[in-house]
Amino acid sequence: MPSPATLAFSRTHIHPGDRLCAAVSGGADSVALLLALHAANHAKRNALGVGLSAVHVHHGLRGAEADADQQFVHDLCARYNIPLHIHQASIPDRITQTGETIEEAARAVRYDIFTSLILSGQADSVLTAHTLDDQSETVLMKLLRGAWTEGLSGIHPLVIIPNPSQPKRPGQILRPLLQIRRAEIESYLSQLHQPWRNDSSNSDEAFTRNRIRHHILPLLRDENPSLDQTLSNLAELAREEESRWQTELSRLLPQLLLPGKPVRGGGRAVSTNPVQSAIAIELERLRALDPALRRRVLRAAARQLGARLSFDETSRLLALCGFLSIPTVPSKSGSALQLSNQLRAERSPRELRLSRPLPL
Repeated sequence: MPSPATLAFSRTHIHPGDRLCAAVSGGADSVALLLALHAANHAKRNALGVGLSAVHVHHGLRGAEADADQQFVHDLCARYNIPLHIHQASIPDRITQTGETIEEAARAVRYDIFTSLILSGQADSVLTAHTLDDQSETVLMKLLRGAWTEGLSGIHPLVIIPNPSQPKRPGQILRPLLQIRRAEIESYLSQLHQPWRNDSSNSDEAFTRNRIRHHILPLLRDENPSLDQTLSNLAELAREEESRWQTELSRLLPQLLLPGKPVRGGGRAVSTNPVQSAIAIELERLRALDPALRRRVLRAAARQLGARLSFDETSRLLALCGFLSIPTVPSKSGSALQLSNQLRAERSPRELRLSRPLPL
């Protein structure tokens, strides 16, 4: 007698008594996640021992196809007696208000809903069905767009959601399928004779991810059949590197970042301008840092003002300080740069000063 189909998802960060909520779109990955969790929760040995529910988000896109997805998920959860949270959203309305892309808006809405489930006490953890294939697509897409190491860290297996009502027990977003290939998931469902829904937008090559999935990655796999695992390994290394840097920056930034401007006789005058925030860094202290840390400090300083620096903008700041030579960037005292996100940089004889208007 053949053994029942199983899917070896990661149980890391899952504990008996947890309230788990699986995000289920109706696609193969999320259906497999839900069924694997249900099977593990009812196993005779080593059962999960958790409270299991599901959440489905209707994005207000794809018309009747999305309606059918919702009905499919409803019927699937009813068959296994799994409580289901259904949320209706209007991505077109959000895009009109925010100017986001469809992908950005849909993701923001989903994660707002996931967070609300945690903060309302309906779930301790929300689980998404991202796979090894999703990870490799994400890392390659970030690489093509010129991401720093935080971008190359890809999809994180664990994201902490602070919960003010239970500060000692924050919520979690978990991705337990990150080391499982999509082909393995489809094989698992086929053995169970379990159908799934196919999202027609996954074949729309207007989306960068779909072009990477259907054209670029297949070519690269011809050169390296283990490419997906290689890119996943790169993401893990980037996460560890980023964690190490953040620890170092948390230690150093309070010593390096200065409020306001220096005043004659010593001390600093903190601006009372209600529409602007600013910080400064002494040039000699920047000069004492190695190049890698110097870049990190500048980017962290900009982030504290709510701005993100590109590689080019970071290089221009370094040139303004006199650490790089860029012909179009002056490096004398009194020089200034206007960067993206309304970030302004000014050089004095002793300092680099960054300022940005406060949001209204």
